[in-house]
Amino acid sequence: MTCALFGGSFDPPHVGHEEVVSRALETLHVAKIFVVPTYLNPFKDSFGVPAALRLEWLRKLFEKKAKVEVLDYEVRQKRAVVAIETVRYLLKKYDIEKIYLIIGADNYKKLPLWNSYDELKLLVEFVIATRDGIILPKELKKIKINANISSSELREHINLSFIPKSIKKEVLAYYTRKTMEKRIENIVKILDEKKAENIQSFDMSERDYFVDGVVIATTLGERHGLALLDHLKGELKSKGESFLNIDESDEWVILDMGDILVHLMSPEYRSRYNIEEFLSTYKSPEN
Repeated sequence: MTCALFGGSFDPPHVGHEEVVSRALETLHVAKIFVVPTYLNPFKDSFGVPAALRLEWLRKLFEKKAKVEVLDYEVRQKRAVVAIETVRYLLKKYDIEKIYLIIGADNYKKLPLWNSYDELKLLVEFVIATRDGIILPKELKKIKINANISSSELREHINLSFIPKSIKKEVLAYYTRKTMEKRIENIVKILDEKKAENIQSFDMSERDYFVDGVVIATTLGERHGLALLDHLKGELKSKGESFLNIDESDEWVILDMGDILVHLMSPEYRSRYNIEEFLSTYKSPEN
């Protein structure tokens, strides 16, 4: 059979990736397109979304396209896998006469740097997904793509208009949770630097609690909680955080940020009310 291989980080998958697959099906006349998410891009040292989750999103995205198969080969290796290794795997596993290797226009100039490039160019025909502003040799086979989207920019500023409808809910939930984690990490860091003790955080986002996250810390004395509050207000406001309500006392300070609640408690009050046990065992009302 004639097939196409479309690999990448898909971190996250976006409408540009979806368009590449649709155009490839229209123009390449292949029996199958293999979409192969990396575990780790060979040219990078980290990823944003965990590989298993990217694989899950891609399977849902392409589940209704009969000629598209999302392969977990590279994800299963749990390491960076170079293109030639995946091509060899496909040739060994399937009865393949021809492979088109689809790459983005921004990767074309890097091709000679790819592992075993001389062997790779004998085994596949490169197909370039075009991108605005990048000039390519006329003799290359190309797929004209209208979407000019960067996954790296999406990771920094998630824009749901660029996320395919079929996976929008899952992608939004992930990045909302990821943003929440970063905000809580920042709160914990500030409290730790200012000598708060026994700092604990709780993710309540899936438990139908009235906030998504809770941070609890023990203060060192009567005035320490108020001093911690002043540091939090100063540090967090500069990062764009806002506060709906603040309850202050020497023994217990509560900072309400709308979706995050911070409790700064004296040792006596923390022991008496044991909020962490309540939060750890809290279940949604319907449960």
